[in-house]
Amino acid sequence: MKVAIMTDSNSGITQKEAQELGVKVIPMPFMINGEEYFEDINLTQEQFYKLLEDDTANVCTSQPSVGVISSMWDELLKEYDQIIYIPMSSGLSMSCNTAKTLAQNSYAGKVFVVDNHRISITQKRSVLDAIELTKQGYDGASVLEILTKNMHNSTIYITVDTLKYLCKGGRCSKGVYLMGTLLKIKPILQIHGEKLDTFKKTRTLENAKRIMKDQVKEDIKNLLAFDNRTDNIHIDVAYTKNEKEALQFVEEIKNEFGITNVICNPLSLSVSCHIGPGALAIGATKATIVE
Repeated sequence: MKVAIMTDSNSGITQKEAQELGVKVIPMPFMINGEEYFEDINLTQEQFYKLLEDDTANVCTSQPSVGVISSMWDELLKEYDQIIYIPMSSGLSMSCNTAKTLAQNSYAGKVFVVDNHRISITQKRSVLDAIELTKQGYDGASVLEILTKNMHNSTIYITVDTLKYLCKGGRCSKGVYLMGTLLKIKPILQIHGEKLDTFKKTRTLENAKRIMKDQVKEDIKNLLAFDNRTDNIHIDVAYTKNEKEALQFVEEIKNEFGITNVICNPLSLSVSCHIGPGALAIGATKATIVE
C-alpha cells in the first residue's frame, strides 16, 4: 500500500525541503491589507516580517479552505492509496478540525488526520516519525494510532523580545504591555498540548535561555522519559528573525545536553504573527516508540 504524508507549513518544512523528504506541504494563508498570501509561495520570511513590523499593515492568520485541502488530497490519491495528514494543533487553529470533518465525511479509510497537538519543530518531528513508520510498512490507520498515542509527549518554550504582538493579538492588556516594556520584561511562553500559555517572566535573554533549558531538563526527567530512558528525546530550536542567536543557542544545547542532532528552523508564520520578531524557542519531543 502506498501511503502519502502531508502536513502544513506550520511544521517549518519548506516547499524545497518537502520535495527532498517526499512529503506534501500545504501553505498556510494570510490576509495582509486585504490581500491573500501563502507562506513560502508568495510570502517569504523577509516579506512577512517587513509587513508585520509596519504598524500601518493589517496582518492576520487564516486557514486553508476546504476546496484547497480536498483538491490536494484528490491529486495525491491518484498516486497513493492513503494519506496521513499532520496539521497544526487543533488547540491553536480550526484548520485541523476542518480537515478531520472533511476526511470523515468524504475520505473515510483513505485520509487519516493526525491531531497530536503539535506545531513547529515538534510537528516536524511527527512528520519525520510518520516517514519512518511508513517505510516500515505501517498503513494510515496504524500511523494515526501511534502518533495519537504519543501526542502529549512534547513541549515547547518560547521567549519573546517584545509584548507588542501579544498585546495586538489580545493575549495581554495594553497596560501590561506598557508596564512590561518599561521594565524590559521578557515573558516565556509554553506550548504543551493545545494551548499557548505564559510560563514565566524574566528580564534578559540569557536568563530566559537558562530557564528554558532547565525546564526542558525537568520535562525530560518527569514528563517525557519512557521506562527511565532519556536517550530517545529530540531537542530542537526555533526562532523568529534572529538566526544568529538561534544558531548560538543550538551550540549551547549541544554542549549542555551532549547531543549532536538539533533541528533549527524559523518558527511558523502563524505563531510569529502573535509573538513578533526576536523570539527564541526550544522544543523537546519524545521519539515515537513502536512496542
